[in-house]
Amino acid sequence: MSVSLAEVLAHFGPRYLAAHGLSRAQAKACRSAWRAIAACRTPALGGQQLACDGCGATQWRWHSCRNRHCPRCQKQAADAWRRARSAELLEVPYAHLVFTLPHELNALARAHPRWVYETLFGCAAATLNEFAANPRWLGGRPSFTLVLHTWTQDLRLHIHAHVLMACGALAADGRWIVPRRAERFLFPVRALSRVFAGKFRAALRTAEHDGTLPQDPLAAVGERQRRMQRLTEKDWIVYAKTPLAGPAAVLDYLARYTHRTAIGHERIVAVCDDAVRLRVRGDGGGKKTVRIDGAEFVGRFVQHVLPAGFKRIRHYGLLAPAHKTRCLAQARAALAMPAPNPIAQDSVAAFMRRVAGIDLERCPHCQGRWRSIALLAPQRTTPWPRPVSAQRSAAAQTAAQPQAP
Repeated sequence: MSVSLAEVLAHFGPRYLAAHGLSRAQAKACRSAWRAIAACRTPALGGQQLACDGCGATQWRWHSCRNRHCPRCQKQAADAWRRARSAELLEVPYAHLVFTLPHELNALARAHPRWVYETLFGCAAATLNEFAANPRWLGGRPSFTLVLHTWTQDLRLHIHAHVLMACGALAADGRWIVPRRAERFLFPVRALSRVFAGKFRAALRTAEHDGTLPQDPLAAVGERQRRMQRLTEKDWIVYAKTPLAGPAAVLDYLARYTHRTAIGHERIVAVCDDAVRLRVRGDGGGKKTVRIDGAEFVGRFVQHVLPAGFKRIRHYGLLAPAHKTRCLAQARAALAMPAPNPIAQDSVAAFMRRVAGIDLERCPHCQGRWRSIALLAPQRTTPWPRPVSAQRSAAAQTAAQPQAP
């Protein structure tokens, strides 16, 4: 039986909070995510009791939290996002790039996550727009999406942005421009790395000069100068993966990144008295299991909770919200593409039938129809998780389920 993230937070969370203080901004974001994950699909969020009109069986169906950090809720969200983006893809190859920040910036990111993440987005987008506008490479307006990731397989901090970019650009006169060197080659990654690094270091110098980073752990001027020296000497990494062809492959590929959470339930192997056993990718490409102290696991997870209101998926160029409809229409015309069909949105029941082969509207015992016989309103507040074992948590949740009136 798999262990949920909510059970891990309930078991080890209080120990972590007792030893580590959270800033006001961290507490605001973490409390929201923590409470949502702990309450997801439990009586805390309310639900309805259903009865089968055939055999009389009953069940409670609890509401989902829909929090972006919750592993339970992101599969359906990713599928809905994939369908919504289908009308925005162009019939050209797509390239996948990754912009990575050096680990020397990790401490600053823990203190000022919003500034670091915003600057990563801004510098990566400015670099790509600059290269795309250069006639040596394209000479037009590009189309790309950035997705922020902050984790490694074992939940350490590793800040990077995935980019999915169309191989081509829209010229000012409405023509579609193909890459100059080859159909599937966009820009030289070493040049991208140098320009991206220069832009980020310049932004950091400005922020230090203006006092924008008051919680910077390197308070002394000499320490900040040494950090800048290390950032100047270090090779910044921009990685280009094999380009993708075909709208279906592009959508499936990107959807795997857009709604991925730092940890999924399937990778939590077990909870011991003082540790979590986690399945990770091994050096040779296989799987292995690592053991992480329970409070340390919670601390690693907490550092990946995004600042409140921060958007981790952003669109640029032809996909920028202000002029997306007009620009995409021009690009489709230049590529002689047909107008997109209206997007059919699945209901929850239709989604489960299509993806999981489960008909939520029928009883699994007799195939009778479910009907609602009772409702439970959500609690106004959800407390922080209490330290209980995975076994006791499951038993307590079963015992706490309300009975039909």
